Amino acid sequence: MLEAFGLSDPGCVRQNNEDFYLISPTGAYIVADGMGGAQAGEHASKLAVETVASFLQTASAADAETLSQAFREANQRVMKAAASDPELEGMGTTLVAALESGTELLIASVGDSRAYMYDAGELTCITEDQTWVNEVGRPLGIEEASLKTHPMRHVLTMAIGVSPEVRVHSYSVRPHPGELFLISSDGLHGVVDQGVIAAALSGNGSLQAKCERLIDAAKQAGGPDNITVVLLQVK
Repeated sequence: MLEAFGLSDPGCVRQNNEDFYLISPTGAYIVADGMGGAQAGEHASKLAVETVASFLQTASAADAETLSQAFREANQRVMKAAASDPELEGMGTTLVAALESGTELLIASVGDSRAYMYDAGELTCITEDQTWVNEVGRPLGIEEASLKTHPMRHVLTMAIGVSPEVRVHSYSVRPHPGELFLISSDGLHGVVDQGVIAAALSGNGSLQAKCERLIDAAKQAGGPDNITVVLLQVK
């Protein structure tokens, strides 16, 4: 059984919040970080999240392939919406979701929004970023210090709504009582050190209090981007 809570904040710099999240009563937990001019990013993230939630709600099975198919459906919906409205041209979004499936928690991701597991003081990243840094820079052997300031550091190698074919990364974990799962946009993990995130998750506070600490940590680090966090507590 999972208890969940989420928060989203525009951060300290941006006027709009292009992030969108959803906690579904059917056991789906979804975060998206939109991109695009004007209101396009907001539209992309909301459309992607709502498409995944709707697809999962009517699906006959709650398995990894169904979750991946929901992502592919979101990709098609975002592409179609962008093609039909010049003001939405070029929009896209990252997408990460967790889905309860029996004794498993299924996770899927596209882009650089992430899922983490926190247990016994240790924070472990479950997902792998689809970014130039992770898929090109590191394999080339570029040092981490250089990657942090590299001109390609913000470039995604995959996103929802930018290509007819989308690569969906899939994962499966077996939650145990006491574990915490964090789903976040890069407005958190892109600016806050992993040790600081772990410290914010420690202790016996409520999920709301921990979400607020995470948002505050990102804003104290400058809050250059929208910040979204969803926490899942295993009961």
